[in-house]
Amino acid sequence: MTLTNIEPKSQDKTSHQSAKKVSSASSVSHIQGVVMDWAGTVIDELSRAPAQVFIEVFRRQGIVVTEAQARGPMGTAKRDHIAAVLALPKVSEQWTQKHGRPPEDSDIDTMYRDFLPLQKEILSQFSNLIPGALETIRFLKANSIKMGSTTGYTTDLMSVVLPLAHSQGYNPDSLVCSDEVASGRPAPWQIYEACERMNCFPLSNVVKIDDTAVGIEAARHARCWAVAVAGTGNEMAIQQFLNPASSRQEMLKTIGVKFKAAGAHYVIDSLANLPEVLRDIHKRIEDGELP
Repeated sequence: MTLTNIEPKSQDKTSHQSAKKVSSASSVSHIQGVVMDWAGTVIDELSRAPAQVFIEVFRRQGIVVTEAQARGPMGTAKRDHIAAVLALPKVSEQWTQKHGRPPEDSDIDTMYRDFLPLQKEILSQFSNLIPGALETIRFLKANSIKMGSTTGYTTDLMSVVLPLAHSQGYNPDSLVCSDEVASGRPAPWQIYEACERMNCFPLSNVVKIDDTAVGIEAARHARCWAVAVAGTGNEMAIQQFLNPASSRQEMLKTIGVKFKAAGAHYVIDSLANLPEVLRDIHKRIEDGELP
């Protein structure tokens, strides 16, 4: 399948266009629902909350991890994320030098226990809607498209985020947390659960939006349309850390290559670009195309 890339636009211009294009449901009527990630996609631009906590959790064990290392497995369940960072050769070597033995599962459990209260403590500081998101949420509501959501956060952590999102106008029809399924992304279980709760079927009429490669892989495993957000999530933060001299356009191009390799049907700058993509997906479904 040809992968389509939507050129990034400025936030203000795109938000204006998204609001302006709220039209009759017929333009997107084949789309039953969308399933959106949270941090980096709808809230918390550049996924700052989890990144800061992962660095601190390792610091408490005497281990220094870079921001790029801490962000690498973003999108997976948080315990799996810690395990993946700890398995990095340079991190594992640090651990062995510091503690006199290789890391064990019990060490992952300890850091995960440290992670949860730390993350909950700072979540309220990083729960603002990303610019352009509210206009797209209004578009979805106006066109009767159900809004599902999935996250690597646990149910307890989302008890902090959800009321803050509601106060800003975001009230998803379903929320599936990482501790509600057997395994998180790239497995498709959260998407399936979100769609079941919304009664959305078939999944070829559902769109998954995510700012991580594992989220896009989960969408492809679920056999729904996969839209990657390049400009507001974790991948952009990694590029800013690794390549600070690069232009935004260069960073978006690099991120786009990674997302397309993961199977994204579309790569967009931010959620503000989503209405344009949904219209295109509607036409493709109308022509009999499957994701």
